[in-house]
Order: sequence, then structure tokens, then C-alpha cells
Amino acid sequence: MRLLFSTLLCFCSFYAFTQPIPASSVQAIQKIEPILQKDAHDIVFANDWIERFQADSAFIRNFVKALKTPYSFYYPFDSVQNISKLYAPDSSFRIFSWQVMKDFTYYRQRGAIQMRTSDGSLKLYPLFDASEFTKAPTDSIRTPNNWIGAIYYKIILTTYKNKKYYTLLGLDENNARSEKKWIEVLTFNDEDYPEFGGNYFKYPADGIKPPQPAYRFCIEYKKDAGVRMNYDPRYQAIIFSRVVSESPSEKNPYNLIPYGDYEGFRWVNGYWVYVNNPFQNVIFDKTQTDLPAPILDDKGNRKEKVLEEISKKNMEKAQQKKDSTNHQK
Repeated sequence: MRLLFSTLLCFCSFYAFTQPIPASSVQAIQKIEPILQKDAHDIVFANDWIERFQADSAFIRNFVKALKTPYSFYYPFDSVQNISKLYAPDSSFRIFSWQVMKDFTYYRQRGAIQMRTSDGSLKLYPLFDASEFTKAPTDSIRTPNNWIGAIYYKIILTTYKNKKYYTLLGLDENNARSEKKWIEVLTFNDEDYPEFGGNYFKYPADGIKPPQPAYRFCIEYKKDAGVRMNYDPRYQAIIFSRVVSESPSEKNPYNLIPYGDYEGFRWVNGYWVYVNNPFQNVIFDKTQTDLPAPILDDKGNRKEKVLEEISKKNMEKAQQKKDSTNHQK
């Protein structure tokens, strides 16, 4: 689980700047950075939960101190691991997020939004996770003071009627039995104050997705089930795993797993509009050239022929790899 958390943050995108940062600011931050490195490590890897929470408190204090350094917005903090650091595509702000774990039943997220300022001064909005204080996390627009926590790994910038919308994709390890993937739309009001959520989603009810109106979108699923959710710019869509219950008699989140099919959202006139089967043969990474075929039909029955074809392809790949290895020898 800790490895999952660390690996997730390794894939968070960073924005490269040409804006110079004064040498005096770099030196000041670099004096604090080793402390931040240790605290960020202990937040995740300390054996005792008290030590993890103490490291979290120490990290917040020292991190704010570092961010108060003039023009800290342009300092990447690359050496500080286990903390997600995402710049908005237009570089107007960046958002930090991380989590602290008491035990496998209790996770809480931390976060902050740092705005870019012309004079290099600090404009920071701390984010306070209110997840444990609500039974309806998708029901309303929220502020930094009652944020629904997540570790963000992607920011998507869209526009509608000259207004900017920043869509955040995030993970919440939630508890011992389930995890959550979130889609959260972040906007800024006329006072440049952040607001999380809104009526931006259009999708049909299916008993699994959050009931409408949903002011943020969530998929909750079985722990370590490996649900995918990311943005594919070629299809201009957020694409996520379609999930199905392991037990036909119930659809609780602890039984939901991906089964090889995908669905998604496309940004249309100010809404993320649901798309069933939004693409085919999308490349997710360098090792996967297409999507796995769905293994269930429309009625939920196993497609034995599809399974046979998948097995055959896997055997062919294994044989090709074996032949290549023998040839090299």
C-alpha cells in the first residue's frame, strides 16, 4: 500500500519553468529541504502512527516556512518525495496533496493550493479534509475549509464561455476494504478564491455511480482492485474502468472490480458528459498497445471465446519472448 502511494506520486506531472528564482531564495529553501525530505519520508514509512502524525505536523510547519521564501512558486521541491506537486497547465497555481495513515482503516489527506503572484509573495490556501465528517461527499460545492481529500495525480484545463475549469483526478485509499478515485472540478471565484465541485456531470444512473446531482464524481471499489482513471488527450476524454460486482446479489463498493471494459466523460459545453465505450485501441503506456477486451457480455455472462482468445494471445507472446531469448543466447 505504501508502495502504491509512493509510485502514484512518481507519476504526477510537473510544470517546467523558465522563470528565474533568485539565488538567495534557492539557498534559503535548500537549507530547509533536507528536513522536508525526512519528514515527508516518515509521513509514509514511520512504523508507528504517532510518529507518522508527528512527521506530518512537522512537515506542514517547515513546508510553510519554505513556501514563504520569495518566489518559492518556481521551486520544484523535486527531492521531497511522497508529496504530490502538480502545476496547473496555465501555471496560475500549483496544488500539493499527500496523505497520512493511522492504520489500514483510517487515511486522511492533506493539501494546499499555492497561487502564482507577480511579486513572488506567498498566497496559500490550506486544504482541510472533511471526508470523515460527511456521509454525502458528492452533494455540494466545497471550499478549502471542508475539502473532500484526495491525492491528485492529474490536472485537466478546460474552458467554457471564457471561464477556466481545472479538473483534478485523485486517489483516496479510504479504508481497509475499499479505495476511491475522484474527479473534482476546481474553479476560482471573482475574488480568486478556490471552489471545489459543481453541477458539471451528466451520466445515467446505474446503482454504482454517485446519485445525481453529483457535485464531484467518485468510483469506490474493492481494495487493490486496480481501477484505472486518467485523461487521454487523443480522445479528449477522462477514461475509467467499468466495474462490476463480484457478487451478483449485491453492489456494495467492497465487491466492485474492473472487468475489462471502459467508460468515460468528454467536456461538452461546460459539462463532463458521459460516454459509453469512448474509444478503441487506446495506448495507455509503452507496454500496452490496446485495451483488454471485455470478458462479460451485456447480460453479465462470461465471454468464453474472448477468454480463449486472450489466453491464446498471451501464449503467443510468451512463446515469442522465449524464442527471442533463445535467439539471443
